[in-house]
Amino acid sequence: MLTEPPGPQHEWLDDAAGPVVRPYTLTGGRVRSAADGFDLVAFVLAGPAAGTTDTPLPPEHRRLVELAYRPVPVAELAVELDLAVGVVRVLLGDLLARGLVAVHEPPAAAPLPDDDILKAVVSGLRAL
Repeated sequence: MLTEPPGPQHEWLDDAAGPVVRPYTLTGGRVRSAADGFDLVAFVLAGPAAGTTDTPLPPEHRRLVELAYRPVPVAELAVELDLAVGVVRVLLGDLLARGLVAVHEPPAAAPLPDDDILKAVVSGLRAL
């Protein structure tokens, strides 16, 4: 008994998920964004110009802007869009270049104390 629908079957169609698009097609083949790499915990926030853009945005860009109306980390955006973080970083670079989002990087971690200082503290505690 034939259970498949008649007609040609394409490998880029998935009955359960719908059309499947390779990640490199979303980024135009780019693997790095125009901006520097975004930290996974950097917060993205839609800018005031996000709602007033005259040029239509591709669906993935539009969805990123919609999600960024509240501060959201880069990692969470990747999860929400079900895309690789590298792809999301490239798309965010596009939006950042157009002034549609702002990216707020976390503060740099404080340098660890020198080993000599730690040894002195341990010695002082033992002396107590």
